[in-house]
Amino acid sequence: MSGWDRRGFLKASMASVASAALAACAQGGATAPSAGMRKSVGKSVMGLVVPAMAEVRVGLIGVGERGVGYIHHFNNIEGARITAICDTDSLVLDRARKIMAEHGNNQVAYFGQGELAYRDLLAREDVDIVVISTPWEWHHPMAKDTMLAGKHACVEVPMGLSLTELWDLVDTAELTQRNCMMLENVCYGRDELMVLNMVRQGVFGELLHGEAAYIHELRWQMKEMERKTGSWRTKYHSQINGNLYPTHGLGPVSQYMNINRGDRFDYLSSMSSPAVGRAAYAKREFAADHPRNAMNYICGDMNTSLIKTVRGRTIMVQHDTTTPRPYSRHNLIQGSNGVFAGFPNRIALENGGRGSYHDWDLDMEHWYGKYDHPLWLRMGAEAEKNGGHGGMDFLMCWRLIYCLRNAEPLDQDVYDGAAWSAVQPLSAMSVADRGNSKDFPDFTRGLWQSAKPLGIVG
Repeated sequence: MSGWDRRGFLKASMASVASAALAACAQGGATAPSAGMRKSVGKSVMGLVVPAMAEVRVGLIGVGERGVGYIHHFNNIEGARITAICDTDSLVLDRARKIMAEHGNNQVAYFGQGELAYRDLLAREDVDIVVISTPWEWHHPMAKDTMLAGKHACVEVPMGLSLTELWDLVDTAELTQRNCMMLENVCYGRDELMVLNMVRQGVFGELLHGEAAYIHELRWQMKEMERKTGSWRTKYHSQINGNLYPTHGLGPVSQYMNINRGDRFDYLSSMSSPAVGRAAYAKREFAADHPRNAMNYICGDMNTSLIKTVRGRTIMVQHDTTTPRPYSRHNLIQGSNGVFAGFPNRIALENGGRGSYHDWDLDMEHWYGKYDHPLWLRMGAEAEKNGGHGGMDFLMCWRLIYCLRNAEPLDQDVYDGAAWSAVQPLSAMSVADRGNSKDFPDFTRGLWQSAKPLGIVG
């Protein structure tokens, strides 16, 4: 596509999305984005398959604390080639150049002049997919611009920060017929894949309840002032009182329960504890006149949200990055025949277990031997070798490239990313409304009722 044609495409596409959004608001009033369902502006991308790519050319936007790992991963995956990298931080951009040189790839375009430099990357002909690893507020605009430029968007979590942003990404994906995948790496962990396999084989019986969490003490990030994650992430504790980061634990549990593929989130109720930990930490660790002591931390140290699905199942989702306690994602799934729970891993079954269901079975080697996921059996050793949170990051990237090279639908689509990310704004609304329930939009526009469950892939 020529530069002139690309500009014309971007202009026309943006105008179409804007017109559709205005029409939707006119039909449903100012609150239309939070409605349960709204009129489509394009064709559904449920199960989207794009023509097979002999080689997947990768553009990276953001190669700092999170994005640098993608440089290594895509350089170690057959059929993937990094062609362009963008970051506004000259230090991490220089680091990216060195890493690419170590991998023997010197044919890469680099961009970093100004906060909109990423659009120069999007204008290139030699980019098929764009991996976005930037601060949260940039996820929506960059993913949208990526699809409008004719590329597939792969965006870090969360996919967006408001229901309006999430609907906009759904609309744009449907209008452009491009993938918008939220990169929820935890769905590719060995334990999560094994549990998915067990669920599909009916080991736990009929599913009833799940628990998901992101419990990870991160107060130390408050000392990152000029760069790194804490330099931008800390501010959200002074802006939002809810679950700031819901998807790591929720993604796998949603896949166990076939959310958006036979069931969907119906409504959510949320409450937060007092917000005391970050102010106390700032007072202890910084001078009295330090900017961290001037912030008003409003996000409760622990947020607990309860989700009810249309089929009547329940999910507890928790967030706590402040209090001193061990890391946990919960990863609990309860069925009519028993339960799996993580951190530490343990199983109790009424039928098919190795003892009484009144006692936990803590020996996972038996269960790995019997139920390791086919994808992990195929690529687990390679994943562990290449690393990234125990191999899940590499496996996610490998699977993404595999699907694109073999004309298969991606494991996660824009509807998944929207539903999982919606917990953040909905939890904040519920907390502000004394825990009263808030409805989830039906981002699939009713297609969840006929969509096929995510299979056992690999």
